[in-house]
Amino acid sequence: MTSLICGSLAFDTIMSFHGRFAEALLADQLHKINVAFLVPGIRREYGGCAGNIAYNLKLLNGDPLIMATIGQDGAPYLDRLNKLEISTHTIRTIDSSYTAQAFITTDADNNQITAFHPGAMSFSHHNKVADARQAKLAIIAPDGRDGMLQHAKDCAELDIPFIFDPGQGLPMFSGPELESFIELATYVAVNDYEAELLTERTGLSLGRIAERVSALIVTRGEQGAEVLTNDRQFDIPCVKADAIVDPTGCGDAFRAGLLFGLTKGLDWPTTGRLASLMGSIKIASQGGQNHAPSLAEIEDRFQKAFGYRF
Repeated sequence: MTSLICGSLAFDTIMSFHGRFAEALLADQLHKINVAFLVPGIRREYGGCAGNIAYNLKLLNGDPLIMATIGQDGAPYLDRLNKLEISTHTIRTIDSSYTAQAFITTDADNNQITAFHPGAMSFSHHNKVADARQAKLAIIAPDGRDGMLQHAKDCAELDIPFIFDPGQGLPMFSGPELESFIELATYVAVNDYEAELLTERTGLSLGRIAERVSALIVTRGEQGAEVLTNDRQFDIPCVKADAIVDPTGCGDAFRAGLLFGLTKGLDWPTTGRLASLMGSIKIASQGGQNHAPSLAEIEDRFQKAFGYRF
């Protein structure tokens, strides 16, 4: 079953700061910040929420279809996706822009500071969900503001159920706009910080949000995750990682697990556990798309962690 992944494609420049941001930021000087971080480690990775989600879903032998915009410098990314056998036919090239670029600095405590240039992502609203009618499920991940609004409406009009995954794009939207997303969506997925911001902006409690969708998923880092439906709550445990290397893209790996579970008709405990496992696998490698376990290895790790096969 094809999963439509609406979101960003980006190049990530990832830098490692060996100290702690908290030691460089003085509480009484936050109104005039002027800091520099020495970053001995730097690398460039393929990223963007859509690219990361699609990559992880492909590891599960799913069928991802990316809907995104890429810039004049995007040919290497398209080549990579083609080699991975991930369809590129709903990716639009914007010749007048560069591909979206993220510059991410991670400190010793895995805190992150990110600077982001949207580039071609700002034209995402030119893509139309009608061009991907074969999709049976979609996710609206962080993308251009207009694109996220448009794709949510398109999915609703075409009766394609979707996960609303606002991520770092959540602050772009007002309370009424976020309420509209919730009304159109079938599922909502946020981390704990985003959940707090979502309730603050909409005035809706998590319980009231869960009443309006089939499920609300809240990830809580090392504390696992929660799946809230209208009448039940499922607590999803965190899977111990082989190593804590890089959190970049862990949320995207988690969402790939959600998509796979939903398309396969798995129950919520199994879907959530698979999503948790995918995040655990990802965090043990650098970048959003460098881990490469086989499906058999993922199945074995799931059985080892939970005592049954998905």
